[in-house]
Amino acid sequence: MSTRTAAIVGIHEYPSRNVEGEVNALQIKAASAAAALADAGLNWSDVDALYDASEGAAMSGLMLVEYFGIRPTVIDTTQVGGSSYEFHAAHALRDIAAGKCRVALLTYGSTAHSNAFAIGVGGRGMGTQTPAENLDVFAGQTLVANYAMVAQRHMHQYGTTSAQLAEIATATRYHGMRNPQAVEAMEELEFIDIRETTVDDVLNSRMIADPLHLLDCCMISDGGGAVVIAAADVARDCRQPPVWILGSGEAIKYPTNGGDITRSAGEQSAPMAFGEAGVSAAEIDIAMIYDSFTITVLTILEDLGFCAKGEGGDYVSGGRLRFDQSGGPALNTDGGGLSSNHPGMRGIFLLIEAARQLRGTSTAQVADARLAVAHGNGGMLGARHTAGTIILGAD
Repeated sequence: MSTRTAAIVGIHEYPSRNVEGEVNALQIKAASAAAALADAGLNWSDVDALYDASEGAAMSGLMLVEYFGIRPTVIDTTQVGGSSYEFHAAHALRDIAAGKCRVALLTYGSTAHSNAFAIGVGGRGMGTQTPAENLDVFAGQTLVANYAMVAQRHMHQYGTTSAQLAEIATATRYHGMRNPQAVEAMEELEFIDIRETTVDDVLNSRMIADPLHLLDCCMISDGGGAVVIAAADVARDCRQPPVWILGSGEAIKYPTNGGDITRSAGEQSAPMAFGEAGVSAAEIDIAMIYDSFTITVLTILEDLGFCAKGEGGDYVSGGRLRFDQSGGPALNTDGGGLSSNHPGMRGIFLLIEAARQLRGTSTAQVADARLAVAHGNGGMLGARHTAGTIILGAD
């Protein structure tokens, strides 16, 4: 097991998924930060490191410290999409280990729903094309079409079925219905017939991008949260039991001639994280995996080593990903992006729910949970994307 150098000591998830213009992203970030610090029993003055993905405002490294009224000695504005907060956790671990800081603050805020931001189906052209996008943006490919392409390839290559993908959606909804915040989110976002779903429900929901149905796709919500990470000596004196960061891995992947789009950058980040932590996928109790779409989860479960490539369809079947089943890790026990929240970049919520589980306070609590993986995916799975893998352990 790795040295216990840094731990998550404070967490907060902003409760509303539909703020209706009452607050902006910066206000969500500030409120979440204050609550996470209170959760840890720390003060603003204790924060000496800021990690931010610049989603609240431009030049966040300069502006956000003033908005928060802090004077950090470490400022990290890494922005790699949905995995940004796993990258931030990895960087906080390194900076704390190097003695650069002792209390790190990660925050996120978004009003994607209130702003009617078409995350999955809107055009991606921004008036200019980068060299990395000159082969797909001009053709009008949307984000959901990219993921559908990965799903089609996985089905062709390995015989995966839509019913197997639906198992992922039903497991996350099973957890979401036990989370009052997730149920309230579905009500706020005007979901129809809010209840546990079946595989048939997913298959009978309308097609968005073949073979992905509506219930294979994440919701679009407002929201945010904060995570406080502290050095071991600070963590021992905090209000909550520490959740230790045991290992981390970061990777990127981009299109190549002959490349396999069913394989993600997680194949590179996961061995680093598991190796540093000194544990295997078979030991993991909680798998918090970025669920922009069901195919995202299926692919990443394989790449993290829970099963061999191409065996994900069989692996997820039979409800094995539910918190009250055995034989596999419990998946996204807060409801995930499919049934709790997805404000655009969901990586911070993976850390928050993993910490809840290892504290023993989840609404879909796994008995005696000791180890969790939080894996973020940023960008587009079938094109250029990032992977951030964090292994967490209970005190």
